[in-house]
Amino acid sequence: MTNKIIAVQGDHPSKLNPKTDTSVFLAHEIQIKNYKIFYYEPKDLSIINSKVIAKGFFIEFNYSKKNFFKILKKQKLELLKCKFILIRQNPPFNLEYISTTYILDVIKDKVKIINDPFSIRNISEKLYSARYQKFMPNTIFTQNINEIKKFFKNHKKVILKPIHSYSGNNIFLLNRFNKKLINQYIKKHNHIMCQKFLPKIDKGDKRVFLINGKVCGAISRVPKKGSFLSNLSKGAKPTNIHLTKKEIKISNLIAKDLKKENIFFAGIDFIDQKLNGDINVTSPTGLKTLYDLSGINLAKIFWKEIKA
Repeated sequence: MTNKIIAVQGDHPSKLNPKTDTSVFLAHEIQIKNYKIFYYEPKDLSIINSKVIAKGFFIEFNYSKKNFFKILKKQKLELLKCKFILIRQNPPFNLEYISTTYILDVIKDKVKIINDPFSIRNISEKLYSARYQKFMPNTIFTQNINEIKKFFKNHKKVILKPIHSYSGNNIFLLNRFNKKLINQYIKKHNHIMCQKFLPKIDKGDKRVFLINGKVCGAISRVPKKGSFLSNLSKGAKPTNIHLTKKEIKISNLIAKDLKKENIFFAGIDFIDQKLNGDINVTSPTGLKTLYDLSGINLAKIFWKEIKA
């Protein structure tokens, strides 16, 4: 009999927003097909007696109830008993994140893990984009203050991003060179990404969903007034959108490259038809928002492609 347990490695469900959360959306979809959902946090993953064990709980999700999840049974589970494992915790991509990928490496040849732990570990969400710089606004990756100063002189308005952060956190718009501030920023984040500011961000960015090497859909996220951050968690408003021929061509190229790297599910972002340099592979989001905007259910595509 086919095993019908899906494990989700993620932040505790109490920290999730069911209105927008992709992990809940994916779990709810497969739950409808009579799969059981086993949920655990990264800190509760272990190797015991050569077995990969997670201390967690079986859970049921229900969008129609105010408390959208119900913990059915707490237990330890050997993860080899699962049909699939989803790695869905938020970055930051820190040592704990890396450790979980090494632990899951032990069983990845015996159970399907999305995304592949080796691939997540080796694809830096921002540094991986260096190979696509011809599609991006001018960008450098550095912690050298002189290089940043030179870059600022050329572009006058620059976005600074930590390489290992997420969800629009710690992104800084530099419109006046402040050596002390930048030195503090580098001290905190080490290597950073510096990118020419694109003023058309006020019209929104485009998040493109890539599943199993295919371009499957997109939404736009328009920053709230006075902001340059297009993350929904920072108050941006989602809207329906169509991709241009140029965006589709670039998206198809990246989708195929990521499939070769064993990345099954990813999200990439465009601003003014330029790739903004975030290749989201650790815990891509936005599927529930796309569904609410358009009725397109990419969770169905996600599970269909995994099973195929």
